[in-house]
Amino acid sequence: MSRELVIDPVTRIEGHGKVTLFFDDKNEVKDAQFAVTQFRGFEKFVEGRPFTEMPSIVERICGICPVSHSLAASKACDSILGVRIPSPAKKIRQLLNCGEFIQSHALSFFHLSSPDFLIGFDSDPSIRNIVGVVNKNPQLAKNGIRLRQIGGHIVEWLGKKRVHPAWVVPGGVNECLSEEHKDMMLKEIPEAKEIILNTLKLFKGMIEDFRKEIRTFGNFPSMFLGLVDAEGNWEITDGYLRFIDSKGNIVADMIEPSKYKEFIGESVEEFSYLKSPYYKKIGYPEGIYRVGPAARLNVCNGFSTPLADKEWAEFKELERGPVLSSFHNHYARLIEILAVIELEEKLLNDPDILDTHIRAYADVNEYEGVGCVEAPRGTLFHHYKVDKYGLIEWANMIVATGNNNLAINKSVLQVAQHYMTGTEITEAMINRVEGVIRAYDPCLSCSTHAIGMMPLKFTLIDSDGKIIKEITRG
Repeated sequence: MSRELVIDPVTRIEGHGKVTLFFDDKNEVKDAQFAVTQFRGFEKFVEGRPFTEMPSIVERICGICPVSHSLAASKACDSILGVRIPSPAKKIRQLLNCGEFIQSHALSFFHLSSPDFLIGFDSDPSIRNIVGVVNKNPQLAKNGIRLRQIGGHIVEWLGKKRVHPAWVVPGGVNECLSEEHKDMMLKEIPEAKEIILNTLKLFKGMIEDFRKEIRTFGNFPSMFLGLVDAEGNWEITDGYLRFIDSKGNIVADMIEPSKYKEFIGESVEEFSYLKSPYYKKIGYPEGIYRVGPAARLNVCNGFSTPLADKEWAEFKELERGPVLSSFHNHYARLIEILAVIELEEKLLNDPDILDTHIRAYADVNEYEGVGCVEAPRGTLFHHYKVDKYGLIEWANMIVATGNNNLAINKSVLQVAQHYMTGTEITEAMINRVEGVIRAYDPCLSCSTHAIGMMPLKFTLIDSDGKIIKEITRG
């Protein structure tokens, strides 16, 4: 008799998702579905809007990564204008992205995932949360809050708001960096470095405790995608697409993001609103690839900053080829925080950073534009087509979580098959299914979070619709 287990909602992630596990008549997991249950519709309701509004409109897709969307949108709009933005504008756009990476990665690691590391995957869920972290390791909790504040300061001091700053515009940015805010940012860098280096030391000391999770949390061969610069180094704001295979071989390299459709196809499944991109030359669904922190470290040749390069070299020693386990996204996230702090320092010490030439002006010169950046969760694409008046006729957005959709589904299945049977449901089993999803830090829509226990029900249903067992949390 076949059965289904529904986990709804998945907790400690950004947005709302649902997992359905399917058991065969031997009570073994035969399939898994990770579904995004919210429909946003941004690609449709932007139609008819002036393209110049896009950076501000698409920021509303998310309250955690609005900068990523505004940057991708503005780059698509730059192409429609047919301009090359001034060098100072390019650098302070990069600086803004640094701020978002710091605050977003800090949220993911310290607040959403650290309860599993510090308190344990098998621990009581009533204490396995940020409040439990505060009680177990108050300094770690404070460090997470402080890093988020430091990242938020960069966004706020540039864009005048921490959320939805509406500061990036087609052709550049609408206000330059002040010398006062530059000095304030520089003053916070030593503390930020100290926090992240201490956290890396702490986490690396914990890794041996999670060998079982490392072996089972999305540990499978796949392709990886990320942006790199002209030398093949790590890049998050401007760069070229690079695909590698599961052995580390470069499959496609130095691809202009505007040509993404030659390499990436998009499919849909009836159970989810989230699209499933795939590598075209392999096909769907076999053309699975991953994006995000570990993927970026896998595809790049290094960071070109000393502290991050040292950590990257150590990270690469985890495996002979690409690091396959998605559990190591947590590790890679910490290395990226260090990298963006070093990049921030480099940008702030560049003489151009205070230059007032920050915007290029033009009218519609092209009827199509593609913008691509690395969001904290992975590669993000915005693609627009406009009419002669500059009104949006068509829009396509491939978000980072979409790029990871096939990988998340496969990872959920791997974890469920390893830890679960249809005859028993334990909270610790459920938490590991949720834990592999948290490793990708999916951003399913504007974020929703809860302190303490979030109401959650697990239901096991047989093929006749009869409830076999329920567990309620909260």
